[in-house]
Amino acid sequence: MNILVIGNGGREHALAWKLAQSERVQRVYVAPGNGGTALDKRLTNVAITDPVALADFAQAEKVGLTVVGPEAPLSQGVVDIFRARGLRIFGPTQAAAQLESSKAFAKDFMKRHAIPTAAYETFSDPAAAHAYIDRLGAPIVVKADGLAAGKGVVVAMTLEEAHEAVRFMLEDNTLGVVHNAGGARVVIEEFLQGEEASFIVLCDGKNVLPLATSQDHKRIGDGDTGPNTGGMGAYSPAPVVTPNVHARAMHEIILPTIQGMAKDGIPFTGFLYAGLMIDAEGKPKTLEFNTRMGDPETQPIMMRLKSDLVEVMLHATDGTLDKVELNWDRRFALGVVMAAAGYPMAPRKGDVITGLPAEAAGTADSMVFHAGTAQQDGKTVVTGGRVLCVTALGDSARTAQQRAYEVLRDIHFDGAQWRTDIGHRAIKR
Repeated sequence: MNILVIGNGGREHALAWKLAQSERVQRVYVAPGNGGTALDKRLTNVAITDPVALADFAQAEKVGLTVVGPEAPLSQGVVDIFRARGLRIFGPTQAAAQLESSKAFAKDFMKRHAIPTAAYETFSDPAAAHAYIDRLGAPIVVKADGLAAGKGVVVAMTLEEAHEAVRFMLEDNTLGVVHNAGGARVVIEEFLQGEEASFIVLCDGKNVLPLATSQDHKRIGDGDTGPNTGGMGAYSPAPVVTPNVHARAMHEIILPTIQGMAKDGIPFTGFLYAGLMIDAEGKPKTLEFNTRMGDPETQPIMMRLKSDLVEVMLHATDGTLDKVELNWDRRFALGVVMAAAGYPMAPRKGDVITGLPAEAAGTADSMVFHAGTAQQDGKTVVTGGRVLCVTALGDSARTAQQRAYEVLRDIHFDGAQWRTDIGHRAIKR
C-alpha cells in the first residue's frame, strides 16, 4: 500500500517514520516533507502543498491512505476534497476542524455542551477588550481567534502584558490571524491554576481510542519561563494523568465532545487533542482543542507505540476503532526540541547542522526527528523555528532524559537553543 503523510514538521516525520515500519507499506510519501524525511530511504518527499494538487497526486499514485499532520490543510478542507473523490483520508472535515481553527467556535461549543473550560468572552472591539481586562485583572489569558502556529496565546501575568497582547493581536493584528468570519478577534479567558497535560485520542466519528498520555513544555526557557512557543519538548506517559484523571477526561471532556459534534451535525473524525489543565484535586478543564496530533508530543508517543499504525488508521477510516487495542512500550519516552536562533519571534534560517546520527532511522532507543530542516548541497540546514526533536526511550523519566541530552550534545548549529530541564515535572513526581 502507498501512503501519503501531509506536512513538513517533526510530527509528520514521526508519523511517516512509524507508518513506514508496517509490513503493509510499499511506499510512504511525505508532502512536502523536510530534511529528515529526505534522508530516510523508506520515505519520499513530494513538493506539493495545495489540497487539490495533493488529491490529484493521491489518485495518480494510487495512495491507499492519507494522514494529515498539520492544522492548515485541515482548515482549508483537504479532507472534504479527498472524500469527494472517494480517497481514504484520516482527519476532520473543514467544519469539524473549527474546534481548532476558531477559539471562539470551540469555547461556544464547550459552553453549549457543558464541557469544563475556563470562563471567557470574545471581542472584536479593542476598547471593550481592554475594559474587560481592567475589570477582571491579572493573571489572565488572551488568545487570537484563529491559527497562529502556536504563538496565538499569551498568559499575561500583569495587566500591561494583557493590554499589549490585545494591541498586537487585535489592534495591529501582528500575527495576521483572521477568524472564520473575517477580521481579527480575540478570546479572553480566566487564568486556570494547575498542571497541563496533552490528552490525544483517535476518533472515527463515533468510537474513541485514547493514545498514550503526554505532556509538553510550552515556554521557551528553563523553569517554564519566557514566551510561549509551539513546544520545546515533551514526554510520555504524563504522571499527572492518573487513572482517575484519565477517566474524568474521557467522560467529562472527550466523549461529550464527540457526542456534541455528532449532535451538531458535524461528526468528528481524526486526531482530537485536548489540552488539559488539571487542578490540585485532579479535576481537568479544557484549555484548548487541536484537531490533529500535537508537536512535539507525537515524537515520544510514536517512539512508544508498538502497534502497527497502518492497521489502526485503516480501522479509524472504516469506523471500527472499537475493534482495536493499542500496545505500548512500557518505557518512558522524552523528546527535546532544538530551536533556531531568534525563535520564537524571528527564527534565523540557513545555519548548517552537523553531528546528526549517521542513520536517519535512529537506534532502538533514540531518534532525531526533523522539523525545520532541508537538504541543500549535501548539507542539512535550518529552515524553521523548531529545528529538531531529539527523542529517547528509558526505563525512567531520568534515564530517557539523560539519553536524549547525550544525543543532543553531539548536534551543532549556530545559535541553537534548547531547554535543559525537559521532563522536570515527571522526574519530581
